[in-house]
Amino acid sequence: MEQGLMRIGVSLPDNLLSRFDEIIGSWGYSSRSEAIRDAIRNYIQYYDWMNEVEGERIGVISIVYDQDKKGLLDSLMQIQNEYCKLMLSAFHVYLDRESCMEIMTFKGNGKDIKGAAEKMMALKGVKHVKLTTIALDTIT
Repeated sequence: MEQGLMRIGVSLPDNLLSRFDEIIGSWGYSSRSEAIRDAIRNYIQYYDWMNEVEGERIGVISIVYDQDKKGLLDSLMQIQNEYCKLMLSAFHVYLDRESCMEIMTFKGNGKDIKGAAEKMMALKGVKHVKLTTIALDTIT
């Protein structure tokens, strides 16, 4: 048992908690707390991995967002314009009436590509962001 455990309260929408319970049941977790601890560890590990993005990289940012969220499309376009010298391509997909997916490829400094992903992550109405990068010297 971990020492120094602290109790926290979290408010979640019913559909998110139901889905989480389905997943933790299928993966064999003994409790929500155990699954939440594991999820937080993974989140921290992903954060640490994202902060190690340095040097010249090829990157892919995929985002899913609510296309009806007021001002969101303008904000996404501003970010894309800010990083246009790094952007190689963008691909837009309508997932359903509300949700869209954008897949963007970049080439340039890893910290700059990461900066674009972080700015997109911070926008209200963005449901999911995933950054993947590869160091250029590893593909030659």
